[in-house]
Amino acid sequence: MRAVRGRIWRSGEPQDGFEFSALSDYLAEPDTLVWVDIYDPDHEAFAELADEISLNLWAVEDAVAAAERTKATVYPTHTFFTVYAVTAGEPDRTGKRLTTHRISAFVLPRALITVRLPPALDMSAVSQRFDDLGGQRHGVGALLHALLDVVVDGHFAAIQVLDDAVEELEDDLFSASRPGKDLPQRTFQLRKDLVLLRRVVLPMREVVSAIQRHRVERAAESALDPHYTDLYDHVLRAAEWTDSLRDMVTTVFETNLALQDAWLNSVMKKLTGWAAIIAIPTAVTGFYGQNVLFPGIDTVGGFVTSTVIIVLLVAVLYVMFRRRNWL
Repeated sequence: MRAVRGRIWRSGEPQDGFEFSALSDYLAEPDTLVWVDIYDPDHEAFAELADEISLNLWAVEDAVAAAERTKATVYPTHTFFTVYAVTAGEPDRTGKRLTTHRISAFVLPRALITVRLPPALDMSAVSQRFDDLGGQRHGVGALLHALLDVVVDGHFAAIQVLDDAVEELEDDLFSASRPGKDLPQRTFQLRKDLVLLRRVVLPMREVVSAIQRHRVERAAESALDPHYTDLYDHVLRAAEWTDSLRDMVTTVFETNLALQDAWLNSVMKKLTGWAAIIAIPTAVTGFYGQNVLFPGIDTVGGFVTSTVIIVLLVAVLYVMFRRRNWL
């Protein structure tokens, strides 16, 4: 195994001296709770461990597969599930804000085995939340709740970051000056982040529901029912919030296109208005430039007349266009 750590409790009391090689012995002891956390496991070594403690072969393959969707599967002796924790930070050079961390877990009657793949995720919050809950009294159900609660809280934190990013887009979109040229690119990348987040948040409803229905030692863990109900409510809220953000980003993109069209129409109206105004002196001077005799040719009166005609017609068009907000 690449990196392994674990905790063990006997009769509700934490014990020191966890040894990975003694995992089978721990599982055989009554009134014992074990949590084994394996990071980036070696496939062959993990397969040998799975065979030793009778884990489902296909679930073992899924735990270390290169790509796997969020899901939960109930087997006769244990439950297997895969979820994705999410961390959000400052945008990288491509604008991406989210990093996903895959966590697979095997839930046995008195043990939880978590398997994590790179990139690494700090799991200390799971231990802390388990201890705060007094999980030693509730068994593996409390440890499982602590893990899922940390994952869902991470989803909320990521959603909040994307929500702030959407608000920044809206502020830029309706700022006094025109939106920056990078607004479409930022909008597109934000939409990609939301698609990624939705892909890991939405299936959490089925995962939490399946785990809640098939928890081992259900009667002894009835005290955890309100916690799981609250967790399921958080999952629903995260899914709804993610969907609403997707709609908002789509609206921002469409509104930006509409504003661009409106701005282009305004420019075209102004250009058309000025073209009409410029056409007046062009027409008058062009008329006086013809090679035939006409009244006022080669006289001061003719020059004054043409100038007055130009000024009057230009003034009339200018006033008309201003009243119609074309200029």
